[in-house]
Amino acid sequence: MDLSSTEQSPKMTLLANYQVPRYLVDEALLHFDLDKAKTRVISTLKMRLNPASEAGDCVFDGDSLDLISVKLNGKSLADSEYKVDSKSLIIPNVPEQFELEIITEIHPDQNTALEGLYHSGRLLCTQCEAEGFRRITYYPDRPDVMTVFTVTIVADAKQWPVMLSNGNLEEQGQFNDGRHWVRWHDPHPKPSYLFALVAGDLYCQQDHFTTMSGREVTLRIYVDPENKHKCDHALVSLKQSMKWDEEVYGREYDLDVFMIVAVNDFNMGAMENKGLNIFNAACVLATPETATDDDFYTIQSIVAHEYFHNWSGNRVTCRDWFQLSLKEGFTVMRDQSFSADLNSAAVQRIDDVNGLRSMQFAEDAGPMAHPVRPNSYIEISNFYTVTIYEKGAEVVRMIKTLVGDKGFRKGTDLYFDRHDGQAVTTDDFVKAIEDANSIDLSQFKRWYEQAGTPELTVNTQYDPVQQRFSLTLRQSCPATPGQETKLDFHIPVAVGLLDSDGNNMPMQLAQEKTAYDGDTRVLSLTETEQTFEFIHVSEEPVASVLRGFSAPVKLKYDLTNTQLAFLMAHDTDSFNRWDAGQQLMINVLLQIVDDIQKQNTLALSPLLLSQLEAVLNDEQLDPALIAKMLTLPTENYLAAQMPVADVDAIHQAREFAKRQIAVSLKPLFNARYESLSKQKKYQFNAEDMAARSLKNLCLSYLAATADPLQMQRCLRQMKVTDNMTELLAGLRLMVDQAGSEREHALRAFYEQWKHDRQVVDKWLSVQAVSKLPDTLLRVKALMKHEAFNIKNPNNVRALIGQFCRNNPVHFHAKDGSGYRFLAEQILKLDKLNPQVAARMLGALNSWRRYDIERQELMKASLEEIAAQKDLSADVYEIVTKYLAAQ
Repeated sequence: MDLSSTEQSPKMTLLANYQVPRYLVDEALLHFDLDKAKTRVISTLKMRLNPASEAGDCVFDGDSLDLISVKLNGKSLADSEYKVDSKSLIIPNVPEQFELEIITEIHPDQNTALEGLYHSGRLLCTQCEAEGFRRITYYPDRPDVMTVFTVTIVADAKQWPVMLSNGNLEEQGQFNDGRHWVRWHDPHPKPSYLFALVAGDLYCQQDHFTTMSGREVTLRIYVDPENKHKCDHALVSLKQSMKWDEEVYGREYDLDVFMIVAVNDFNMGAMENKGLNIFNAACVLATPETATDDDFYTIQSIVAHEYFHNWSGNRVTCRDWFQLSLKEGFTVMRDQSFSADLNSAAVQRIDDVNGLRSMQFAEDAGPMAHPVRPNSYIEISNFYTVTIYEKGAEVVRMIKTLVGDKGFRKGTDLYFDRHDGQAVTTDDFVKAIEDANSIDLSQFKRWYEQAGTPELTVNTQYDPVQQRFSLTLRQSCPATPGQETKLDFHIPVAVGLLDSDGNNMPMQLAQEKTAYDGDTRVLSLTETEQTFEFIHVSEEPVASVLRGFSAPVKLKYDLTNTQLAFLMAHDTDSFNRWDAGQQLMINVLLQIVDDIQKQNTLALSPLLLSQLEAVLNDEQLDPALIAKMLTLPTENYLAAQMPVADVDAIHQAREFAKRQIAVSLKPLFNARYESLSKQKKYQFNAEDMAARSLKNLCLSYLAATADPLQMQRCLRQMKVTDNMTELLAGLRLMVDQAGSEREHALRAFYEQWKHDRQVVDKWLSVQAVSKLPDTLLRVKALMKHEAFNIKNPNNVRALIGQFCRNNPVHFHAKDGSGYRFLAEQILKLDKLNPQVAARMLGALNSWRRYDIERQELMKASLEEIAAQKDLSADVYEIVTKYLAAQ
């Protein structure tokens, strides 16, 4: 029977209300009769009462399902023997052990939310994390119900020749009516969010990997036939990942086959379904002609991330969604370490921290701030955030810093051995590290419980008579929604001391008998304020604090520009060397902003110029690090450094500084560019990638000189290059220059690549971030272009997302046109794909940081969204929190 539902605000889910599942599913036999218009699912569940619970109603989650029938132990249930509504199926009075058969019908081609089973091009595929399995069949759709799945798929052999699911292929066959069938069995118990199914007309590229115990694993990548030449890099990355995980963590793969499928319509980057990873096509397909260095790098990282989940997420999974960072934070830290080992460790750390500071610090300072382990949520999809992933990774990294590499390996070995096949919590992870290392991390666990970015204040004092150097560290953390006061964190602070020649000095604390033997030592800050006193310090040092970014904090260290320039030139820690340069740039740029506001004459600091010149002239320095050190902070990051962000002044200041640097150092940029322009065949390796990054940075500075000849240089680079990295670098610079050459370059690029969806997204993106004043009009026009489909998340992210997040001077236009545009798109998207709509709202996360006029305009757009009837829970949760922000 149907239960009538009443309109109400979406329900809040609380960690404090967690209860163990009442009934467990020991085995799930799923039978799919596939069709894109109507798929029939027969689910046979072997269930029993959870020994840790008491008998009661048996409740199954369901969403957008047509229920056909229910059988309990072979007996068909009448309508009066169960209850069904839009979100659940409830069966009272079940025995302690029973078999249940549920038949449902679903409609993949109507599923624009891209959750559950949906249609994408020539594919039918699934996405079940976090709560998508309930769109396939009624089931206790929660991560702590671990089940052994056997899946039978039946479909038309011509339309769906390839049919895949988790685990190992057991049987397959043909029917006489043109249909065929396969049966897949996964011997490892898993939660429903890791279920996967794919069917379609796909090309398969195959390889093999021999594990450390001598087992041979078949590796397969499935793609649309036109993309069959784009699989090599992903396969290489997969084998590198498998080898690295064996060597570093001792983790071996456990099935006979590992499969990856590339899908064009996908809400996320990729999904780690057991043995059958489903990837956004943009995160797996690559050739030098169609993918940039960043794409190759990202694919390598994401392939590793999803593979590493086989242990940190699949074999050991999370008990509930509040523990999401248990798998995601840990696995991000693992994939970052993998990328650092294979490429430039310094550049990897800089990129990781740049992303954290730009996005996660803003999230921590905004209305959506939440702990790494949240206490509540309305829509779990909204908590796939940079806090869960990137800050979660930093928390795990700090644990590793505290116990050391060997101690961390002992701890993770214990964690995997102790909890294999279980659904556990962040407390279980920390307990394994504690037990393996005889360490107490009770205070440290506040990193999981408290939101906000701690602020670390540094003060120093030197006594030349006693030759003592005092380093005083003080911590604080601002209030966040629901957490007004914070307890002291346990913060590992990596420190080095440099003498006047830039050499590392000995570091012996007053209470120690011998000096510390190393360039960097980690101090544990556990109180509100602590002073660390170093003895036998022969001259006043410059302290290099938070080396390697040893904790995700905001550093308040009042160094002069001269001291920052010294660290930029001499610090032996590559990250801190870069960071000192960034802080020097920020100081100079904010001074220019102040001069613009006061209508003073603008000038660029000679000190900064001389330091940049020295970096550019340093032949011993890694070109990739040079490129990072010469890159100005983004306008968004500069805005975050101001009490009230002045969008227009920041844009003007940054453009002025870049032009002055470009003009002053033009001969050097020109010489470097020419020296790096020798033609050689594209290869993806750290050395060549570093050279291309510096070459393209030099070209961007040369273009900033406003010399018309530099546009010809951009065009020449686009014509002669053999790779998308250099081609796109030239096009990005062209789109900032009004005129016929720009339009010709854009038309020619599209005509050459319109058949390639991933490259077309790049074409959309470069136009979305153009500095020209008509950019919003162009974005609106592109939404009507044949290349754009609002139902495709990649198109939306490439055009709408790039404009709203990475073009601040036009998104934050004084007339509010950017905000109105975003509101219109969110309301459209919310009807199609609530997850994507909610993520687009992130562009308004920091709306309270702008001037009153812009705040009022942003508020009006938020109120327009909030006033819409039937908002999804995804958008409702975010917009109401934004409007409640003070």
